[in-house]
Amino acid sequence: MSSLLPSPLRQSIAITGAGIVSPLGMGWQANEESLAADRIAFKPVEIFDTREFVTKTAGVVDLPTENLFHRIPAHKQAFFDRGTRMLLIAIREALAQAGRQNMEGIDAMVIGTSAGAMPLGESYFEHAYHGTSRDPTQLSRAENYQPQRQMSSIAAEFDWRGPVIIVSNACASGANAIGWAAEMIRSGRAKRVLAGGYDAIAKLVFAGFETLHALAPSGIPRPFDAQRDGLALGEGAAVMLLEAEDVRRTPALGNVAGYATATDLHHLTQPDPAGKAAIRTMTAACAQAGVSPAQIGYINSHGTGTPFNDAAEAAAIATWAGDVVASIPVSSTKSAMGHLLGGAGAVEAVICLMALQGQWLPASLNVREVDPAVRFDLVRHFRRSSLDYALTNSFGFGGTNATLVLQRRSA
Repeated sequence: MSSLLPSPLRQSIAITGAGIVSPLGMGWQANEESLAADRIAFKPVEIFDTREFVTKTAGVVDLPTENLFHRIPAHKQAFFDRGTRMLLIAIREALAQAGRQNMEGIDAMVIGTSAGAMPLGESYFEHAYHGTSRDPTQLSRAENYQPQRQMSSIAAEFDWRGPVIIVSNACASGANAIGWAAEMIRSGRAKRVLAGGYDAIAKLVFAGFETLHALAPSGIPRPFDAQRDGLALGEGAAVMLLEAEDVRRTPALGNVAGYATATDLHHLTQPDPAGKAAIRTMTAACAQAGVSPAQIGYINSHGTGTPFNDAAEAAAIATWAGDVVASIPVSSTKSAMGHLLGGAGAVEAVICLMALQGQWLPASLNVREVDPAVRFDLVRHFRRSSLDYALTNSFGFGGTNATLVLQRRSA
């Protein structure tokens, strides 16, 4: 199956439930309130020692302290990472919103992640390197470090035995997971799929981005600002329950109308300056949705705040939109919560769904002087709007690009 080409089937893929956990809050309502208030969620990182780093802040989620898994013994939960806990919370919200208590009747789960349970791998290494005797807890660290084990823990919590597909495609993972789930339904291979993405902050990831000089020294990202100097990291999770129309029994929040993915083959960590792959994905996703750029009421950009990314995305949007570019509202919600890596595409897709439902636009914050390359309508403060379609871009290391088009629905 090629998701670059428009699907001949314009079948509606209904979104009947959505869950979100981000630095802006726990759940749909908390995130909506934070976005409406133009809130910024960066704070000092206390999960690990940041004294050796220039940047010391990130978008950190305030997780509940109690045990979140009910079917799994507490002693085993001690080796569940933060990302798995965030994913569980998001799944529970999505199921509740869809009027479900469990995962019965769901055909598959497609989840994207970039770092997985990286902190458990770090802990394993620290114990192996500094330990002087055999440590019986090392097996648990190694076991739960694996993404498939994290998904097995989620499945066990719901006593669910369906297939799990794990997508690890850098920072496009969450968007790829939702797009792949939609294609499963379009092709007739599934009727209901739970899809999304997650990632938690990890010291190794933090160090890697700092080594690349990609982190904003101030800790505050300024996407599309003329003097932007880097991104901020964040963490979170989001999922959607996607259903075919012939099995849907609850009101739909919206549709996944279009999806496309492509690779630019330019550089491991830098995007193609012309944004050629992004142009391809935006064009193909809109073709699958049957809409033109003029019908897109909002774009949630990848918008990391790095010099190369924002310039390439601005160029891509201008080329793709053509004469209507000045009328298309665009923002980067990473300016408020940071870059959530494998969870970014899923969280930003849910934010698009929230915008469609509420008829509003979230802001690109922290901008002091708009980059001259910006030809679109950069949303700098929360505002009301009227929109039927929203588009979200997700780009990742290795040149991976993904675009989702979501459609508003009232029932």
